[in-house]
Amino acid sequence: MHADGASRGNPGEAGGGAVISDSQGRTLKELKVYLGMASNNVAEYRAAILALEKALEMGAKRVNLFLDSELVVRQLRGEYRVREPHLKSLHQKAREVLNRFSQYSILRIPREENRRADQLANEAIDQKIKD
Repeated sequence: MHADGASRGNPGEAGGGAVISDSQGRTLKELKVYLGMASNNVAEYRAAILALEKALEMGAKRVNLFLDSELVVRQLRGEYRVREPHLKSLHQKAREVLNRFSQYSILRIPREENRRADQLANEAIDQKIKD
């Protein structure tokens, strides 16, 4: 699955997007959510949590989580400490959801490989702003 957060202003209007695919790469579900005012890191975490929770609802047992945020990937892998108080609860929630899978991996990918999730995150912002 691919997930991405977007924030216009950092902090600013934010959204999250995700694409859940099967092991052959076929898209099973696309998700987007407007997040209100948030930083890019908060948006990234919330998009990841949204995607992971939906994958569990869909019955997934194993997951590969692809993100383009080096900070969030390294924090979730335990390579970086979570110093910002506002990220600690999101980090904890993401770890709790990840641990519900029998197997998982967290991989950093270039932004170009996360275009659809980014597009969904931005659509969520655009649609909310227009409402």
